[in-house]
Amino acid sequence: MPGCVWVHACSVGEVGSVAFLVRRLLDEHQRVHLTVVTRTGFAHARRLLGERVSISYLPWDMPGLMRRFVARLRPRMLLLVETEFWPGMLRACARQGVKVVGVNTRISDRSFPRYQATRWFWRRLLAGVHLFLPQGKLDAERLVRIGVDPERIGPAGNLKFAVQPPRVDAQVLRRRLDPSAQRPILLLASTHEDEEARLLRMLPTWLDQCPTLLPVFVPRHPERFARVAELIESHGFRLHRWTEGAVVAAPDVVLLDAMGVLAGLYTVADLVFIGGSLVDVGGHNPLEAAVCGRGVLTGPYVQNFREIMALLTEHEAAIRCANEDEVAATMSRLLSHPQELACLHAAAAEVMQHRRDAVDRVVGCVLAQVGQGG
Repeated sequence: MPGCVWVHACSVGEVGSVAFLVRRLLDEHQRVHLTVVTRTGFAHARRLLGERVSISYLPWDMPGLMRRFVARLRPRMLLLVETEFWPGMLRACARQGVKVVGVNTRISDRSFPRYQATRWFWRRLLAGVHLFLPQGKLDAERLVRIGVDPERIGPAGNLKFAVQPPRVDAQVLRRRLDPSAQRPILLLASTHEDEEARLLRMLPTWLDQCPTLLPVFVPRHPERFARVAELIESHGFRLHRWTEGAVVAAPDVVLLDAMGVLAGLYTVADLVFIGGSLVDVGGHNPLEAAVCGRGVLTGPYVQNFREIMALLTEHEAAIRCANEDEVAATMSRLLSHPQELACLHAAAAEVMQHRRDAVDRVVGCVLAQVGQGG
């Protein structure tokens, strides 16, 4: 695709964060080629963007392979999402005169010490990136500390705030989970190994408090669906799996064992817990819930979304709990205080509305770079 804008997004999270920007590029009549690394990322990109973009897997980052890939693609520009700094890719682009812009750049707590320890390497390699548009001020500071010239760092703004509410029929979704449409839905989203077991131990207390509560577990990784189903049943709960179709007999727990459905369920959830936060994974994106007007509850481990969570908690749109006991107690409090829960959700909707200004600045900067060409 000679003259296209090449966008590289590793997997599901990166694809989701850049989808809004890709749509804006398409609206500006730009041709876009998207590369991904994972199968789930490929499937998610196809779901979000349809046939409007061409999609392929990124080749192995070997000099010859990457050089031939860039030569065949002949892009006018490469947009690198988050931290996909592949040496072979950057060198191939430099040799073939392809302008590189880092978008939504993030330097995580876990990776920052490694970048600092090899600062000499990254300073030289990242010199080939024309402009960085970091997620937040902390990411901008870290880029400078690993050797990036401050003059090559543009406005900060997290593209994840550009997430759009899913286009779903909320009534249909709710009735598929609960034909009565009366049960409060507790969405336990993107859970990980050992997290489901901890949450299952809390469930009896919550169900005693709210007998009609319908917990919906959504494991982060599809290869764990069967194991989580066994775990739920081993705790004595009547289980319904999403892939079994519409609920007939009222279950105690629902397991979402399908991909591409979670975003829609945020529109019908009454309470939301974001997984990867009770275990040291670092949490997952709370904005997918916030854009649907849902505040969230998390455990202590939210370092992957530190600035987003700080913003949400500051505006009382999220509650970060220090430990397992606090998660249990806070959920109980929200179940018994619907007004507090309503305020949590309203605050989330307000935050999302106000943060769009920063996103618009970042998108405008990218469009200007594309307009200037390579």
